[in-house]
This record gives sequence, C-alpha cells and structure tokens, in this order.
Amino acid sequence: MTGLEIKALKDRAPWKERKTVVFLSDFGYADGAVSAMHGVADQVDRTLKLEDLTHEIPQFNIWEASYRLIQTVEYWAPGTIFVCVVDPGVGSDRESVAVLLSSGHIIVTPDNGTLSHVSKGIGVVERRRISETTNRLKDSQKSYTFYGRDVYAYTGAKLAAGIISFDEVGPLLDNDVVMLEMNDPTVDEGKITGSIDILDTRYGSIWTNVSDTLFSNAGFRYGDRIRVDIEYRDRTVYGAFLPFCKNFTQVDKGESLIYVNSLLDVAIAVNQGSFSDLYGVKTGEGWKISFKKC
Repeated sequence: MTGLEIKALKDRAPWKERKTVVFLSDFGYADGAVSAMHGVADQVDRTLKLEDLTHEIPQFNIWEASYRLIQTVEYWAPGTIFVCVVDPGVGSDRESVAVLLSSGHIIVTPDNGTLSHVSKGIGVVERRRISETTNRLKDSQKSYTFYGRDVYAYTGAKLAAGIISFDEVGPLLDNDVVMLEMNDPTVDEGKITGSIDILDTRYGSIWTNVSDTLFSNAGFRYGDRIRVDIEYRDRTVYGAFLPFCKNFTQVDKGESLIYVNSLLDVAIAVNQGSFSDLYGVKTGEGWKISFKKC
C-alpha cells in the first residue's frame, strides 16, 4: 500500500464501525483469565462485540498462535481487531505492539513471532509500540505478568470503541516484525519439499504449506500413489507411499491418505484416526515434508 492509501485506511478507521474484538490466547478456560480480558473490554465500551478465536493454543506455542491468526483473520470483516496473547516473555523487553494489516484488520500482541504468518501472507502496513503511559489499565502498573488484560485487551478495546486513533496507540516503528523460521515450498525434479505448519488439532491430521495449485502444477493427480517423507531437523520420522484422495472414505479405516484441506493446502490424515499420534509427527520450526510421485 502507498502512504496515501494507508492514511486513507486510518482516516476511514473501519474498526470504529465494526466495534469487534476477537481474542486468542494459550490461557485455557480453567480460571478467570479469559473472562478478565472480556471484562476489561466490556468496561471500556459495553456496546463492543467480544468474540474468541481460541484459548486452547498449547502453552507458550508462538508458532501455533501465528498460524491460527492467518487461518482466521481474513474470514472476519476488515476493521476487526484481534488481541493475541501467547507471551512466554511477559514483562520482559519484547515489544508490545498494534499492527495494521493491508487487509484493514488490526492485531494487538507481543511482537515475539505471533505476527509471522500474517506479515508474510497478508502484509503489515504500520506497526506501533503501545504506550503504557496512556494505554494501560488504571492501577495495573505494578503487575508485570498479565499484559493480556492490562495492556492488550485494554488497547484493543479503546481502538474498537473509537476512544483512540491508531496513531494514538504509541510511537511509530518500522514494519519489521519478529519472524519465526518459515520456508517456502520448493520443487526440484518432480519432488516438492515443504513444511508442516499445523495440526488439525481435534483429528490429528497434519497440514502443510504446500498449496493444491503447486501440487497440481508439479503433476500430482487424484489417484496417484505418492512417496511421502517427513523429517525433523534432518532426522527421518516417517516414510511411506500414500494415495492422493478427494475424501477420507477412499481408504479403509485406519489407513493414511493425502488430501486437500479446507484452506486448499495439502494435508495428511488417517481415516478415523490421528496421523500425528500414530507416527509422532508434530508441527512448526524444524519439521519438513516431501512429496514425490512413484
């Protein structure tokens, strides 16, 4: 986006019309942490719409938080504000930021890698450090371990309510957010190598960063038997020939298959089972997967 386009987006401020804050964290629901964030936002403006993406991110798993944002953000209307709190370094010198995306969404978060996927897949057009002098919950200055409540929920709610403009979040920073290690898929002599981005958590399927378009352009077709190899930091974890199927019913119960997931990326599953549990395959930095036609 050009400077003029960014200014026009900020002047239009679609978040003031949306008045919606979506929360994501690794807090779980066993205590009152999630409710406390909602309560802070509600006290800022009782007309705000407060929603949850998930609070079941595995503890301290910045990679998964980053992926869940890119999986979800663009299904919400421009102007929606996301408060993302997976913060192993809470209270340290990591930056607390609000970023404006080219899509018109805002994310309020610690800048510790949670912005990796949206930065690469959507684009950050402006990043600001949250000023804790003006954008921190009253009487919370002695608390250093609950920024989700005291800083992020509070700032996100003030933005959504139109109490502050995006410029009033705090000082302008460059757009170089903290990036996790992310590798684009490669194609070499009919072999595609990519990464394992995430699990379909409830079912244990593994989702890769290989798009169905790249897969098709490389010559893979439904019905093919394809060699699949999975490595973790150069150690082989899994290797087998699997069929490329349109749905799970094309293999017997308990058998593995390659398919295209709901994000139109290549994935691997076990029919009525968990591929991740069965073979000890995880996700994130260091995990690689390759596909080669028989």
